[in-house]
Amino acid sequence: MSRYSLSNLLDWMYGGVDPSFEGNGGPECAAFLPWQQRLVESLIFLSVGVLEIVVSLQRIKRSHSKEVGNLLAQSRNKEESLGKNLLLVSLCLTFGLELGFKFASKTVIYLMNPCHVVTMLQIFLLACPPCQLAMVVFRLQMHMLNGALLALLFPVVNTRLLPFELEVYYIQHVMLYIVPIYLLQKRGIYTPEPPSNFWWALLSTGLMFVYHFSILQVLGLVTQVNLNNMLCPAISDPFYGPWYRIWASGHQTVMTLIHGKLITMVFYGALPVLKFCMDLLRLPAKKMY
Repeated sequence: MSRYSLSNLLDWMYGGVDPSFEGNGGPECAAFLPWQQRLVESLIFLSVGVLEIVVSLQRIKRSHSKEVGNLLAQSRNKEESLGKNLLLVSLCLTFGLELGFKFASKTVIYLMNPCHVVTMLQIFLLACPPCQLAMVVFRLQMHMLNGALLALLFPVVNTRLLPFELEVYYIQHVMLYIVPIYLLQKRGIYTPEPPSNFWWALLSTGLMFVYHFSILQVLGLVTQVNLNNMLCPAISDPFYGPWYRIWASGHQTVMTLIHGKLITMVFYGALPVLKFCMDLLRLPAKKMY
């Protein structure tokens, strides 16, 4: 039974986190910000996050019940497709490899990072039959994909040393875009809110503020692991310095509000072009005599 002791479980969780890698964690990373500044920032952004959640939920409740019934009816009339199942298997395999890397390197705690959480939400969406909960999760995760964009533009891969660990990193973050694009074309409950409706984006912003400045920050301070850079900035952070969290909260709020909308606009704008190209490639049927 000793192999399942608390010390062994904690060792699996974060025993492999090497503080010698810059931005990975450790006492210096945990002390990067003065505790007074950390406390003030946390109180401010937690208050803003809770306010955003309360206001957006009130607005969403007024209009959500009107459209959910119609969208559910559209989805239930459609059969499950082979493409959805193949995508589910691919995403599960990719995330399974990532899980294996985390256990092998004793860094399971990194599964708390937002990109892994969004991956789990997308696995739920691909596995769950059409329902109201799936509609809510779909709209929320559409506005949580800005983290994947940052991971691709400013990758932090200096700790990925196992074979194929780097490749799985990029595959996972690319798949974070493939899944919502695939679900968008299925419509029904996977129909996004109107372009002028920013309440779902605001709700996602509030949830991310609360998640980062409560759960991730507390876990990071207790374990001295730099979860999603809540203790100290990443080595690739263009706003490296004592105010990096202020900058990040500002530009990520803007990104959360517009990134999901841009994905939707690009998708629906490219859809007619894609259909036209498919029609051109479709060969006319030959008559048999």
